[in-house]
Amino acid sequence: MASTTHHEQHETARKPLILGNKTYKDISDDLCQPIETFPTKQWFGLFFSAKALFVFYLIHIAIIVGTGMGLLGVNHPIGWGTMIITFVFWVGIGHAGTLISAVLFLFRQKWRTGVARSAEAMTVFAVMTAGIFPLIHTGRPWLDFWLLPYPNQRGPLWVNFRSPLLWDVFAVSTYATVSMVFWYVGMVPDLATVRDRAKTKLRRLIYGALSLGWRGSVREWSHWEMLTLILSGLATPLVLSVHTIVSFDFAVSMLPGWHTTIFPPYFVAGAIFSGFGMVVTLLTLVRIGFPQMKDYITIDHMEVMNKIIMATGLLVGYAYCSEFFIAWYSQNPYEVYTFVNRATGPYAWSYWIMFSCNVFIPQLFWSKKVRRSIPWMFAISIFVNIGMWFERFVITVTSLHRDFLPSSWGMYAWSWFDTAILFGSFGMFLTIFLLYLRVIPAVAIAEVKTVLPVGRKKQGGGH
Repeated sequence: MASTTHHEQHETARKPLILGNKTYKDISDDLCQPIETFPTKQWFGLFFSAKALFVFYLIHIAIIVGTGMGLLGVNHPIGWGTMIITFVFWVGIGHAGTLISAVLFLFRQKWRTGVARSAEAMTVFAVMTAGIFPLIHTGRPWLDFWLLPYPNQRGPLWVNFRSPLLWDVFAVSTYATVSMVFWYVGMVPDLATVRDRAKTKLRRLIYGALSLGWRGSVREWSHWEMLTLILSGLATPLVLSVHTIVSFDFAVSMLPGWHTTIFPPYFVAGAIFSGFGMVVTLLTLVRIGFPQMKDYITIDHMEVMNKIIMATGLLVGYAYCSEFFIAWYSQNPYEVYTFVNRATGPYAWSYWIMFSCNVFIPQLFWSKKVRRSIPWMFAISIFVNIGMWFERFVITVTSLHRDFLPSSWGMYAWSWFDTAILFGSFGMFLTIFLLYLRVIPAVAIAEVKTVLPVGRKKQGGGH
């Protein structure tokens, strides 16, 4: 009896995950409002801006495919440029969603309920955005089906199974598939809620098909929870494996600056770091665009994510410093030169942008005032993502631009098309994300109801 009382006191001592003394009906009304009401002028303004950027992106991709990769800055000796840099960046962005949903679900972290849905959506959209880049980078995307290891009529012609680029195809496609299934399964009870509230026949038909005939019976809830648990177990190793394999694109080469064993854990820490940065950016905008969301995506939710950004920022800073130590310890003159050149050579400006944005700026989160301030966290999250793009730029370009022979040295010929591809990809990502906010509840209705204080005593099975 004493332990029960102590447990109840501990529960009440915690800050509530939902503000405003909501009832179950209030939660359904608030979270369905963005779907059931006409979009605001602000949403239309953001959407058409993102869509214009997306169209601009598609036009430039078409020009590059039609004319050739020479329009980009790739040259000799820098054969990998914006396409690969931005691919690694977007795959990294897609890490926080699966981490928040799967890993925190397995550890029974209740605070994930308010932010998991949008983080999962961000994962799926980021991986969709990333997948385009390697396909275009091949130079002849209409022949990309040759990358797929399927029985064919072209003689004994198979992909090179020893290549990390092929491992990428398997890893990213598996990650995308599991993330989409996990995201969709989590939405099924909420899609049924939207179906039951639908005012028009067409709307009821669409959401009815998407909700797979969900009725909210005890048996369905039991199966749904078991499936969520299994998918979480499948998705958790993928968080580690995907960016580890992306790092192998660099690490298994013999090139100074790439041939380093710290890359797998360092890439995973960086991916979680940049992914949480993007989650904070997007959820800050969601809170501003839909004021009722502030009761579900609270400052406490944001603060926890800011602590993770701060911690992973320190891990990334440790990796940067250890690279210099290992280069010195190896006594390999090429390795030493590559890292000294990164920090002091012609691309030193990009190295110090990366270091400042990823290591120094997130340390502002040691201050509780900064950690709980929306303007501060929004600005820092933007700097985090700028820094993480520059990290991939530094790894790719500074390791390639000075070869073993001074006669092979050169600079990356950054062009207008590099800029268009980089910024255009944000147009694609934001267009899809803004559409998602209008058709699917941005916060998981069914899961949020389980963390209401009353929900612990009187569990609600229906919608």
